[in-house]
Amino acid sequence: MVQRVAVIGAGAGGLASIKCCLDEGLEPTCFERSEDIGGVWRYTDSMDERRVSVYRSVITNTSKEMSCFSDFPCPEDFPNYLPHSLLLEYFRMYAQHFNLLQHIRFKTTALSVRKRPDFTTSGQWEVVTETNGVWESHVFDAVMVCTGHYQDPYLPLASFPGIDTRFKGRYLHSREYKDVEAFQGKRVLVVGIGNTGGDLSVELSRVAAKVFLSTRSNTWVFSRVSDHGFPSDMVNTTRFNHFLEWLLPAALTKRIKFQKFNSWFNHANYGLASTKSSNFKIIVNEELPFCLLSGTVVLKPNVKEFTETSAVFEDGTTEENIDVVLFATGYIFSFPFLEESVRSLFDDNRSLYKRIFLPQLEKPTLAIIGLVQLTGSVMVGAEMQARWVTGIFAGWNKLPPTSRMMADVLKKKPSVKRNPFERENLKLSFISYIDEIASCAGVKPSVLRLLLTDPRLALAIFFGPCTPYQYRLVGRGKWSGARNAILTQWQRTLKPLRNRVVDDCSDGWCWMCLLALPVALTASFLLSKYTRLAWSPWAGPQL
Repeated sequence: MVQRVAVIGAGAGGLASIKCCLDEGLEPTCFERSEDIGGVWRYTDSMDERRVSVYRSVITNTSKEMSCFSDFPCPEDFPNYLPHSLLLEYFRMYAQHFNLLQHIRFKTTALSVRKRPDFTTSGQWEVVTETNGVWESHVFDAVMVCTGHYQDPYLPLASFPGIDTRFKGRYLHSREYKDVEAFQGKRVLVVGIGNTGGDLSVELSRVAAKVFLSTRSNTWVFSRVSDHGFPSDMVNTTRFNHFLEWLLPAALTKRIKFQKFNSWFNHANYGLASTKSSNFKIIVNEELPFCLLSGTVVLKPNVKEFTETSAVFEDGTTEENIDVVLFATGYIFSFPFLEESVRSLFDDNRSLYKRIFLPQLEKPTLAIIGLVQLTGSVMVGAEMQARWVTGIFAGWNKLPPTSRMMADVLKKKPSVKRNPFERENLKLSFISYIDEIASCAGVKPSVLRLLLTDPRLALAIFFGPCTPYQYRLVGRGKWSGARNAILTQWQRTLKPLRNRVVDDCSDGWCWMCLLALPVALTASFLLSKYTRLAWSPWAGPQL
């Protein structure tokens, strides 16, 4: 029976893991090598080679209602999308509310995590830590690794001939970027068009002489603001939409998505993406289209090579007098503290059962938390993982036999290994993955059962946003405030916007409209698109 649990890292996943351990009556000890909680979301001006932090201007891509811990809603007066300072404040509120700080050892680095000699029977681990030069050895019944996937910068210099031999300008990874000060009046080339590459291109365009954005991917740009001004993820990430995606043919669903993206602006005209593309990524950025339209950011294809002062692209064009090259090429994960025999068992999260467990281990006492990419908030995914894992540690949940876990891993793992540039296509559906882990943990809500016992709540769950509170309605960890949190989520969404109230409609009618909004938007959109496809003589070839 597991009792003592080591938690490595005090970011969002680490905090959730500590709390879940306490909920299950376990004894967590968290080792955090910095002096504070927050992980990558704790911004610092200084560069620390041992940790990654966000840049100064960063704002969350997922809204507060879709990103919060499932039994601790964000304050209603917080904006819907949070800057790093407010998100860190929310983490502090969570940690203080559940008395988590007393279980964290700050400025303590986990140097090694190794199996005990009797691991096959005990499942125990020896953890060696260092605090102010003093080494300590500990024995734990289980380990939860919560360091996430933003660990080591991925800098593929070999793919860009001349960058480190001929190019005389400066090059750096986005990890080193803090603000625009060092880029005033420079000609900057940003390599990579993920969320970070898009954000930095827009920000640099305000002070740089010129910004070029190089990409080799088909990219669809999405806004955090929906057509009617609500957070996009709250309107789009619903069980109703998820059901329609499962029901409709994949080709039709893809066509509808592309036309939805193009209803904002034609991506082909901007050189971003084509409706015929099979491999593509989706980024969140409201300002990038205008920067491209105004010429402050110029989109370019992949870089072929660098000369002393210029970049030569694969289409044969050249941009001269490049001062700085900023690589927004992502990160790779590494767990240097894990012993080699364990580390060699997986090369990415697809080698893990449910993206969490190593099925080859004799005892399931090592869990990797937060090493998953979702179409929604990773923080919600990490908390759900922690709930299931601690339930297993406490003996309430069981894992299937090793053979079944290995078969599941092999079934879901593609044969071709992809580099970090292509990981966007490996993102898992937010609702599918959270529901999958929730089912394992016994906390997935039943809409049909609720329809018989609480129709109002059932409709809010099915047609409204799939907020984390849904997973606190039943099972272990059930929260008495979950129902009210779901029924008041739109009020918390509108609260920070109501700084100047106009008399537009009665409150009752407003809330009815809000509840019906996701249904009406989705139904009307699908009906119009399906009708157009059904009657268009070009519908077949375009599919």
